[in-house]
This record gives sequence, C-alpha cells and structure tokens, in this order.
Amino acid sequence: MSDSTRYQSPFSTRYASARMQYLFSAQHKFSTWRRLWCILAESEKELGLPITQAQIDQMRAHVDDIDFEAAARHEKRLRHDVMAHVHTYGEQCPLAMPIIHLGATSCYVGDNTDILILRDALKLVQGRMVSVLRRLAAFAEEHSALATLAFTHFQSAQPTTVGKRCTLWMHDLMLDLDEIQGVLDALEPLGCKGTTGTQASFLELFEGDYEKVRALDARIAERMGFARAVAVSGQTYSRKVDSRALYALSSVAQSCHKFSNDLRLLAHLKEAEEPFEKTQVGSSAMAYKRNPMRAERMAALSRFVIANAQNAAQTAAEQWFERTLDDSANKRIAVAEGFLAVDALLILYENIVSGLVVYPKVIEKHLRAELPFMATENLLMDAVKRGGDRQALHERIRVHAMDAGYAIKVEGQEGRLLERIAADPAFGGVTAEELEAALNPSAYIGCAALQTKAFLEGDVAECLRRYGDLAVEAAEVTV
Repeated sequence: MSDSTRYQSPFSTRYASARMQYLFSAQHKFSTWRRLWCILAESEKELGLPITQAQIDQMRAHVDDIDFEAAARHEKRLRHDVMAHVHTYGEQCPLAMPIIHLGATSCYVGDNTDILILRDALKLVQGRMVSVLRRLAAFAEEHSALATLAFTHFQSAQPTTVGKRCTLWMHDLMLDLDEIQGVLDALEPLGCKGTTGTQASFLELFEGDYEKVRALDARIAERMGFARAVAVSGQTYSRKVDSRALYALSSVAQSCHKFSNDLRLLAHLKEAEEPFEKTQVGSSAMAYKRNPMRAERMAALSRFVIANAQNAAQTAAEQWFERTLDDSANKRIAVAEGFLAVDALLILYENIVSGLVVYPKVIEKHLRAELPFMATENLLMDAVKRGGDRQALHERIRVHAMDAGYAIKVEGQEGRLLERIAADPAFGGVTAEELEAALNPSAYIGCAALQTKAFLEGDVAECLRRYGDLAVEAAEVTV
C-alpha cells in the first residue's frame, strides 16, 4: 500500500516536530532496546558471569543497524515482539546470541526504554515551554503599560494592560514547568526485576548472592543515567508513572487552551490576532475572513491531550497484581500521541506569540467607550470636593448611567455619559472637556504595569535561569 491509500497519523504528517517523532520512532525504540541489552551484558560480566568482551563488542557494533524486515518475519512467527528482536539481533551477533537478554524478562527492555523516552520527551516539552516563555516575556515587556479593557465574565471590567494579561498566560506555563519537573525528579527506571519483580532469575544466575543482584540493578540504573532503579516493582514499573506524565501534559494543554481561547476572543474584538500570512486563505467562500485557525487548532489538540490523560489513569487503575498486558496496546498509543500533541501545541504557541499582532487604536477605542462608566466614582469624588452632596450626586450618576446605557443598547446611539453629567448643574458646572481630560487610561490600570515589571524581573527571570538551558529552536508550522 502507498502512503496515500493507508491511514497516517496527522501528528506525523501535519503537526509534531521531527525531534519528537524520532523519540517515539521504531529506530529509536529498538536501538535503545539493544543498548539496554549491551548494558545488561556489560554489568553481568563485571559481576562475574561468563560473558566475554568479544560478545559485548559484537553487540555494540550492531546497535543501530536493525533489520526491520527480519524482525517483522520473526514476530509474525513468534507473536512476541521482544523475542523477535532477540532473534534478529542474535542473527547479526552470532557470538553474543547465547547471552543476549540473559536473565531478563521483556519489560527489562520495554519498560526501561519507555522511561528513557519519557525522560527525553519531557525535557523536550520543557524546552519548548521555555522558548514560548521567552517570547511571551518579550511581548509582556513591550506592552507592559498599554492600557486595555479587562473582562470578567467577558463583561467589561476595570482596565488592565496588555502586558499584564500576558503575565497570566506565563504564570500558567510556569506552574506546568514545575509540574513536569516534579515528574522528572521522581522518574526512576525499572532496572532488572525479573518476571514478577522478585529478581529470582538473577538470584539464580549469581548463585544466591543477593548483593550481586542489587549491584546489577544499581549498575544498570547508573548506566542509564539515573541515581537508582525503583526500589520495588511487579514485572513492570508502576503505570502511575505514565499517569503522572500524561496528567502533566494535560496541565500544559489546559494552559495552551486558555491562551487560545483568549486570543480567539481578542481576534473577534479586533484588538489582537495571530499571524496571517500574505497568501493565506481564511475561508473558501468568504474571501475577507481572517480566521484564528492556529489558535483554533491549539484548542482542538488541547482537548485531545486533556481527554487522553484518562487513558493512563484507567490503565494504572486496571493493572492486576504483578502484571497484566491490557496496558500495552493502549499505552503505546496514548503516551506517544500525548507527547506528539503537546509538541504540536507548543510549536503553535511559539509561532503565534512570535508574530502576535496588537491593534492599539482599536484597544483605545473600546477602552474609551467604557471609561466614562468606570470613571464615575472618581467623578463623584471630584463633585463632592466642589461642594456637592455625595448621596444626591450618586443618584444623579446612576440615572445618567442608566440613560446612557439605554441609548447604547436600545437606540443604538452613543451614550454620551460625560455630556449628560456636564449638563447637570448638580455637578458644579464641570465641562465635558474637563471630564474628558480626566479620562487618561493610565490612571485606571492600578498596579498592572508595575506588577508586570516585577514579575518579569523576579519570577520569570528566575524561571528562565533555572530552565533556560532546555530551550530549543523553533519548529516550523507546516500547515
């Protein structure tokens, strides 16, 4: 079958980066199996088992040149993927064939490989998040003092700044970074635990010497780059590890979805929008359309990742005693696609922020339309200073505000609240011009600009110092 006549994952053809795809590729998986078989043989040799350096050298020489056709033939015959690759490897390394996989069960290569892939994939996700944070930090700094209408319940509220709003997106991602780091810090390989976690086969190999069994476990973990292996296990590492990892990805997706929703609403308001390229088509019918398609894709992929976390949770819950195989088929889909989807999400996030367009004139227009209503408390105080009665003036402002709201909503007219107040003698002859001059947007943003500056120089700077070396180059958005 050709590629055009069989299903292909959109993560491979449209969304995820080459690097993340490689981490979950057959080549990377099975070459890692072979490296783990080499680690096992080297460690067993050091602890006294009759394994020669020539056998290990032969295994090392064929770590990456995998005959996938031979492996497929063996698996069709044996119905067992690990044994298929043992035979394939052994055919390339005849001298080492008798000692490949010595004492191990399938999960030695399968689960330890999964842990190594989890570690690398989580670090790649963190790197992409750091890259997004750097873009957001630059955006927040540039627009730290640009006053804009804030919303609660998507109803007009007290003003904020564009930069301060951006800090909310950043804060979410920083929480996610720490969540992922927690998963990484707790990550430990399976090591060599045997068929039910008792290490019985290794105790037999070392003729009852438990200290050598423990040493083997420790050496394997160290060669994998870990301080130690898990202390106890069944045949597998706990599937809670996968659940924790996919929950952390779900947390990232939640933050991405929140950003994408905000941007889609801003695009509707025409206050900000994602990059729109010169030849880009927004609609096949409506030539004028500028749809926020990248933000919409972020929302779509985010929902997949959030729902996908339930796969790992269910799998962890459904394990029986020391091992059951109903995890395998689900796990190989859920874990890989969870990471591929988050990779795609963060590529989109960085791409959008790197070209995010802000329209200050539209922002100002919306803000000025609402400021007279928001400024009424200040106007009330000024009128009292002119000798007015606070309670009577409060009622006058309430009446004028209701009339102005009626004109806007029912009659489709301008509210002219300031003109109504200026024409009311109860306000001591204040003019509309004087009132207009008092409506400086920067006077109503509170500490927004100062908070943004402090956040960027404090929490964000510390976060980038802590994780900055993980940043990766931006990947291309292909569609």
